[in-house]
Amino acid sequence: MKKVVMIEDSKVLGTALSGALKVEGIEVHWAENGVTGVALAKQIKPDLVLLDLMLPKLSGFEVCKLLKTDNATWRIPVVIMSTLTDTESRTRAQECGADHFIAKPYDLAATLAEVKRYLNM
Repeated sequence: MKKVVMIEDSKVLGTALSGALKVEGIEVHWAENGVTGVALAKQIKPDLVLLDLMLPKLSGFEVCKLLKTDNATWRIPVVIMSTLTDTESRTRAQECGADHFIAKPYDLAATLAEVKRYLNM
């Protein structure tokens, strides 16, 4: 079973996406802040990290940089999902090592297709 760590502080968005991923047969581990998200990714070693940028404790940019500079997690694809869609935020996401950027509000079907692409499903 493919594993995803979702780092998202919105209960509404997190619940909706988590439920949709589980229906697709994907194991979802959910963290609601950056510190817990980094620890969870290091522990679980998922096939993909879905990462919000505006998080408590550590920003998504900081989380992405920590994951991409750690020998244990640098190979894990990180897909940013954020309402911060300005050029500066997209550039910062790319600079911290994000593999893809999805703008919120996202289309659920298109997002699932993108997740499945990263998971080779």
